[in-house]
Amino acid sequence: MPLCAIAYVSQAKADLPVERMHALVDDAARFNKMAGVTGVLLNDGQRFLQYIEGPPDGIDSVYERILRAGSHHDLMELARGHLGQRQFPYWSMRVLPVEASLLRQLAAGDWSGFARTLAGDAGGPTAIDLLAQIVQPSL
Repeated sequence: MPLCAIAYVSQAKADLPVERMHALVDDAARFNKMAGVTGVLLNDGQRFLQYIEGPPDGIDSVYERILRAGSHHDLMELARGHLGQRQFPYWSMRVLPVEASLLRQLAAGDWSGFARTLAGDAGGPTAIDLLAQIVQPSL
């Protein structure tokens, strides 16, 4: 089955209480599970960076909900494409708090092809490498 992924960054609604954000994430996790979509949501208190992956029809349904959500604005898509395998196969959705500088670094990172750096590669880590490093302690 083909897999797709989308990564985006957005500005959190100014008056979004933490409890409301967690309720939205719980609701998203239920919807994502039904759609076959997994992923992670990072939050620095002001901005979100989200990565979702799954079958094309599931991604379309989930992303449509994301675009309509009133919990954020100024959404900027960082990458969209096809995947060989899931990066976060066991998370229908999870929110992780991060420092603003780390979220900025991820948003400015190389998301092309959702590629992982191979051992011995001369270049630095890709955005998906950095995201995996952030998530690893929570697995």
